[in-house]
Amino acid sequence: MSATTSGSEDDLRSKVQQSPLASQRAKQSATPSEANRTGKSGGFFTVGYKEAVTQWWANLPAAAAEHAVLSYIPYLQQPPTHTQTGSKPPSVEGSAMPVSDSSSKKASPITTSSTTDPYGPRQWHSNLVKLSGQNRALNEFSVERVEEEVDQNLVMLHGYGAGLGFFYKNFEGLSRAKGWKIYALDLLGMGRSSRPPFKIHAKDRQGSITEAENWFIDALEEWRVQKKIDRFTLLGHSLGGYMAVAYALKYPGHLNKLILASPVGIPEDPYAVNAEMPDPSDSTLANEFTQDQDETVNGTNPKIPESAKTGTAGDNNNLFNARSKAEAANKAGDKSSSTAPRKPLPKWLTYLWDANISPFSIIRWTGPLGPRFVSGWTSRRFSHLPPDEAQTLHNYAYSLFKQRGSGEYALSYILAPGAFARSPLIRRIHGIGRQMITPNGSTTSTVATAAEGRKRENGIPVVLMYGENDWMDIKGGYAAKEKLNEETEKVRRDASLSAEEKAHDQGSAKVVVIKKAGHHMYLEGADEFNEIMLEEMADVARREQKMRTKEEKGR
Repeated sequence: MSATTSGSEDDLRSKVQQSPLASQRAKQSATPSEANRTGKSGGFFTVGYKEAVTQWWANLPAAAAEHAVLSYIPYLQQPPTHTQTGSKPPSVEGSAMPVSDSSSKKASPITTSSTTDPYGPRQWHSNLVKLSGQNRALNEFSVERVEEEVDQNLVMLHGYGAGLGFFYKNFEGLSRAKGWKIYALDLLGMGRSSRPPFKIHAKDRQGSITEAENWFIDALEEWRVQKKIDRFTLLGHSLGGYMAVAYALKYPGHLNKLILASPVGIPEDPYAVNAEMPDPSDSTLANEFTQDQDETVNGTNPKIPESAKTGTAGDNNNLFNARSKAEAANKAGDKSSSTAPRKPLPKWLTYLWDANISPFSIIRWTGPLGPRFVSGWTSRRFSHLPPDEAQTLHNYAYSLFKQRGSGEYALSYILAPGAFARSPLIRRIHGIGRQMITPNGSTTSTVATAAEGRKRENGIPVVLMYGENDWMDIKGGYAAKEKLNEETEKVRRDASLSAEEKAHDQGSAKVVVIKKAGHHMYLEGADEFNEIMLEEMADVARREQKMRTKEEKGR
């Protein structure tokens, strides 16, 4: 179909991993659109028809697109990139993203020296971690400091339909922390992780929600076990934040801090908790015929004082998962009512959503026009970046969005139209760090006192981050903070606990706002985001050291 698809996979590997940075960008990035060059939009879709066909014909493989993005990491001009998945475009590989076991497709670690890397030496890895079952594997990118013992681990999870490459502005800054290893994972069925068919088997509402959540968090837990990581800090953005909460509740005892960056699914909406579930059918070919975008909602957060604002333009980065206009329904509807209020979104949108139509189906279905549709989102999300960098991210996004649909089909089981959770986190977030752990690793619900043979979690620090102009409602973050801190107060007032046990409790919650940023604060406000993350990581290190010291004294 194109020059990219011809030749051997070894040739592609050579192009992806061995070419100089400037040459690689020139070959793999299409010419920026006029809108990107001038900063002026010629409409909602900034990529023209001719340019869209050119990008579609170039058919950049996902592995090459990911490599191009990671090449922007400071001091790392040749990032390692395995080609076990995404080495060829979908048009060549077929509808699936097959997993290769060939050793030639694995990536050797790249080490930056202290000569070229002022914060080095550091070692960078790109791996595909195979899981149990058929076609289950997670794409992993990591960095660690050389000649330093790894004391702490940070795991980062991206949002809906995205990929680990979007954290490219965070890897270098966060890996300056001594004693830390930084991991970023593609969620199962997204990014360059394998894409097994997604199907819900449960017939009841709660069972369907739980099964959809388990699709992602069971894979994360299996990854943790394979990596032999006992405790770690978990950062999740948007849908990744939702899954981070679900993971903390199902697999307690393994987190030393939970950081939720603009998490979806916290507030409760009357319609979302009563709306009908989609049919539990196969979400592959049947879902490829039609799709539409969510309504875009711009505006700043009313909880943030106007004196703290940096502008009134709001957040433009919400094409696929925008908040619905449900405020009127929230005011008029009784949350305790068993009858769902009038749907706050257009009928055509709720129909497509409830039919489990993936937001990325239109990109695959429209073929040569796919890049044009993607530009409606990327031109706004990356408008603050230099043209070549924005174009590289556009190419990366398109390379992921056009892949076979898989984990993306979980969305309609987890969220109702408008991005409100069917099982709101506000109802269960208080259980984070308060689960019972039995010797065999099984758990029970939150209980005040540990029964014989079981140990109660002693709380987890939770940080909720939002952008100053975030479209995600920050009121949900403050409500979650209140719920979590109430649980901590219960522990402090518990007469059955000793003073030492109360002092050992780690439960806390706080809300942090990143200035001059929207929903994607890790990208738009990367410097402040990284600074805050380093502070939180330093706090983890101090807490863990204090716990180890106490344990050593008690022996």
